[in-house]
Amino acid sequence: MPTIESKSSVTSTRTCPLCNAALDESNPSECPKCDWHVGYVPEPDKLGSMRDVAAVVMSVVPGLGHIYKGHLLSGALYMLGAAFAVIAAVVASTATAGFGLLLLPLYWAGVMLQVYWLEDLALAKARP
Repeated sequence: MPTIESKSSVTSTRTCPLCNAALDESNPSECPKCDWHVGYVPEPDKLGSMRDVAAVVMSVVPGLGHIYKGHLLSGALYMLGAAFAVIAAVVASTATAGFGLLLLPLYWAGVMLQVYWLEDLALAKARP
């Protein structure tokens, strides 16, 4: 009766976390294709910081910076919220001798700070 031999040892190849290239079995702590090695920490993206500043400048119109960074729904909601913020500031200004209009710069500053620290989805989709 013939016997069937099965290989129980499965060979698993490790891959580079950056470029998915197969790592050498002799030196699995460095990638032969890219600059990855054990303990690798990527440098912060310089382009991302310029995009953050551009989004803040666009947020002079609340919501445009969010749309620029790829957050379409929240950008539309901030635009709608700006209309309500203007109405609330006008109503508050009638009761506070005009000091209620100071609510608008607070709203704009909050939107600008939030968009600066927001993750850039448009940049993440553009990268391969």
